[in-house]
Amino acid sequence: MKWNLRLAAAHREIWKASELQRLLAEHGLVISAGKMSGLWSSTPASIKLSDLEVICVALGCEIAEIMTPEPENVTRTTSERSPATKAVGQAGPPAAVVPRSRGGRSLPPR
Repeated sequence: MKWNLRLAAAHREIWKASELQRLLAEHGLVISAGKMSGLWSSTPASIKLSDLEVICVALGCEIAEIMTPEPENVTRTTSERSPATKAVGQAGPPAAVVPRSRGGRSLPPR
């Protein structure tokens, strides 16, 4: 996902992180200066949906204006599936379950 918070804010004449921080506080989202700086200057690793909703309401925008999908950056797995991810009902013998020793513990009686 591409994070466009600064661009969305700029479209509303908000040029500083502190201005947006005050606007968010008016809408009930109090953010520390450090967290605001992170949201303003880089793509967050995660964000609460409730926080994202307040940001959208405060800016009067849709989520698509703040976050843009980038499907070309998604890593695709090969079409070959490993035995553990075979679909239910797919042909092939079921894998045998074999208990393993855990750090020196003995196995339960059979």
